[in-house]
Amino acid sequence: MCPPAWSSDEEAAEWLYRQAPFGLLVHDTADDPVFVYANRTAQQRFEYTWQEFIALPSRLSAAPHDQPGRDSFIASVAANGYASGYRGLRRTRTGGRFWIEDVTMWNVTDADGVHHGQAAVFHSWSDA
Repeated sequence: MCPPAWSSDEEAAEWLYRQAPFGLLVHDTADDPVFVYANRTAQQRFEYTWQEFIALPSRLSAAPHDQPGRDSFIASVAANGYASGYRGLRRTRTGGRFWIEDVTMWNVTDADGVHHGQAAVFHSWSDA
């Protein structure tokens, strides 16, 4: 699905948050990174509200025994700027488990090259 043409940045941001058919997440650069953005698709899939999501350390999106694969993917992104093709097991707020698939993650930097975190988009998911 191609996104529609937008007449403004605000319109594009609104579509990305409310209507995008993929999940989009961003975490910050804290020692224990916390999510700073989750679009509605991600919120629904993970079963968190906006307020719950933006207070959640990103490591808690995966169960402890699923951390090694997540950590390896994040380290690859940190070293190379981005990575794609990832599939990982995640958990919902209520304890359900699901696969995020076709994931691409990249480092988020500003125009001056300052690193602000990492963003990930997942285009599909399935129940575990």
